[in-house]
Amino acid sequence: MAPMTTAGEEMYALVERLYPLCRSITGDGVRATLEIVGEYVPLQVHEVPTGTQVLDWTVPQEWNIRDAYVADSAGNRVVDFAASSLHVLGYSVPVSATMPLAELRGHLHTLPDHPAWVPYRTSYYKPEWGFCLAQETLDALPDGEYEVRIDSTLADGHLTYAEHVVPGQVADEVIVSCHVCHPSLANDNLAGIAVATFLARALAQQTPYYTYRFIYAPGTIGAITWLARNAERVEQVKHGLVLACAGDPGRLTYKQSRRGDAEIDRVLRHVLTASERPHRITGFTPYGYDERQFCSPGFNLGVGSLTRTPYAGYPEYHTSADNLDFVSPAAMADTLAVCREAFAVLDRNRRYLNLSPYGEPQLGRRGLYDALGGRSDTKQAQMAMLWVLNLSDGEHTLLDVAERSGLPFDTVAAAADALCGAELIKA
Repeated sequence: MAPMTTAGEEMYALVERLYPLCRSITGDGVRATLEIVGEYVPLQVHEVPTGTQVLDWTVPQEWNIRDAYVADSAGNRVVDFAASSLHVLGYSVPVSATMPLAELRGHLHTLPDHPAWVPYRTSYYKPEWGFCLAQETLDALPDGEYEVRIDSTLADGHLTYAEHVVPGQVADEVIVSCHVCHPSLANDNLAGIAVATFLARALAQQTPYYTYRFIYAPGTIGAITWLARNAERVEQVKHGLVLACAGDPGRLTYKQSRRGDAEIDRVLRHVLTASERPHRITGFTPYGYDERQFCSPGFNLGVGSLTRTPYAGYPEYHTSADNLDFVSPAAMADTLAVCREAFAVLDRNRRYLNLSPYGEPQLGRRGLYDALGGRSDTKQAQMAMLWVLNLSDGEHTLLDVAERSGLPFDTVAAAADALCGAELIKA
């Protein structure tokens, strides 16, 4: 019998499939990415035409590329897009020319501090062309004439994004967002795509309380487009999480929403602290990933961001060193586990009302103490019932109870379920 693969291994396999594709904020690379993700979860794909006004932005022209290279006088490709999509400046306009190295240098991007790495660079909103290469490759190029070719198109088309919805018991939504615009960068953000996808699959096997909406969109312009197209129903979004940099070896980092005290902020703080995982909680800043769009003052949604090492926090960020060796199944599995733990708390965190608030109700004659018999945590479960009864005043949530009592959230939630069954409290 073949050994069973773990979720971490399956996520890593998805990252491997996506890694070679050339993605940008528009184009066929995004569509190819979503087609692969669609094999794992059904997606509703949206195509938004070039020129569409989205808040203060306009959907740009669509960019596609077929080939690109720099060749020496003997015809050898010294820089080759076919070897890595990072070799071309993203959104490069087409070019076909021959020029001396001295002129070409103005269009070449390297990382002198890391001479073996290729940088990731883009020019989305300014017509430019260029190549990215290792500094050691550039240093080895002799003077002379070079053939420069970028076979790309920049034309009216569409911006593409997709959604996957896991229906809940209520219409109120939790959004989970990841960006699909980065090319061959395994941690930023293919690991985020993989974790989001497997989180969606896990939630679909349950009957969640909230409706969960997964958004796969290019960074910045994609989130802005989604917000512009959903402005009238955005009030249904009660909580949200942006996933990125989900597979590196660093400790988990949660960046709080603009509100700072949104329920998702409290839940992640509680889960990460209770799990005793190495982690860091940071305050909101208007720089980073798409949490800054969801948390812009006009929307001010309760959306935080979960990463391992944050953007620009590791040397490999936006370079060819952010490759398949930089991410691991174990790290992605850990990120997924935290997401599942957090959403389990979020899904069960409700306020209750004590239906017998005058004095302590007799639990024994309702069989509640007997139901605890034999449990290793009997005393803890009893205390949880007393705490839930005392704080079920319509104002305190179960998370409030857990934090105030110091009891595990799962124990508190189980106590609430038992008390509901005995008709001592109601949601």
